[in-house]
Amino acid sequence: MRPAWRAKSYAAEAIETMTPKQRRRFAFAAALLAAGGVLAAVVVFELKSNTEYFFSPSDVAAKSVEPGVPFRVGGLVEKASLRHGAGADVRFVVTDGAHVVPVDFNGVLPALFREGQGVVATGALTPGGTFQATEVLAKHDEKYMPPEVVQALKRAGRWKEGQQ
Repeated sequence: MRPAWRAKSYAAEAIETMTPKQRRRFAFAAALLAAGGVLAAVVVFELKSNTEYFFSPSDVAAKSVEPGVPFRVGGLVEKASLRHGAGADVRFVVTDGAHVVPVDFNGVLPALFREGQGVVATGALTPGGTFQATEVLAKHDEKYMPPEVVQALKRAGRWKEGQQ
């Protein structure tokens, strides 16, 4: 009989009693499980910073986003900020009431795009602090505003109940 300090665990004894074929299957299953765990950890780690649908202008100011890093910015198009340049160049300002983000966009704006309306733009900041948009999305109709824009406006104190 073995001393208590040299006793083997149940799992160790079970592995010793396995046939070579069972050991290969067990090793394969353990490796597959470990690879799946590593893959899941990598996916969660990589997506961690992209789980928020967009940043409000206040979030952009607070988080000091690095130039060239793609993200979405959302809020209201500031009144009297829309400027059309040469060709399809457009400039406007997105605000949440507390902070503003100047936006440059080269392309056709959505038909529902207007000053004072909700907007979400995809792109990246330039070193000068301007958001260079690659895509601009406007709200769908007179009553609809994306829930994320509503939450950002509420945090900034610019949302009035019944506004939606």
